[in-house]
Amino acid sequence: MIDLNWRYATKGFDANAKINASDIQDLVEVIRLAPSSFGMQPFKILVISDQDIKLKLQAASYDQAQIGDCSHLIVFCIDKEVTSAHVDQYVDLICETRDMPKESLTGYKNSIAGFVNGKPAEVKLEWARQQAYLALGFLLYACAEKKIDACPMEGFVADAYDEILDLKDQGLTTCVLAAVGYRNEVDEGQFDAKVRKPVEQFADFI
Repeated sequence: MIDLNWRYATKGFDANAKINASDIQDLVEVIRLAPSSFGMQPFKILVISDQDIKLKLQAASYDQAQIGDCSHLIVFCIDKEVTSAHVDQYVDLICETRDMPKESLTGYKNSIAGFVNGKPAEVKLEWARQQAYLALGFLLYACAEKKIDACPMEGFVADAYDEILDLKDQGLTTCVLAAVGYRNEVDEGQFDAKVRKPVEQFADFI
């Protein structure tokens, strides 16, 4: 089992320690293969290593140092509005990937379209956000497996991120972040015992 006692939300990254390209590709693949509702993946990620961009984003993140010091910043961006066009694109992808006739997926397409067209915009936005967080969990687990440090982050100004990263014209908005890299020697969090509810308070076996 992966040692989840080893991982923690790293605040102090070693700015000189960089994740190699192969490991970054592995992490991206983990996010890409993470489950999502209907398999639609109503989000995308930006993997940012450019220091100038990271520093601009740090300023839009209440100047939290891990943004600038991490090896890579992974930004989860969700679709601001999920429409029938997204459903069509997804069904087309299924047919292409599995070499299936589109007509065979009519029922499935109608089911997804019914969900998409039957929900108000704010509900669909929250649905998309939940899918991004699900993928974030897979990323954090994969980082622990590779002994790569990570810090999931919600403390940022979404509008500023969207502006810096040119997301608005793509119909996207920033949802959540993960700073990844390697801890520095003095980050105090690594020495703290992990605080979690004991099993007998946390889980009922029925």
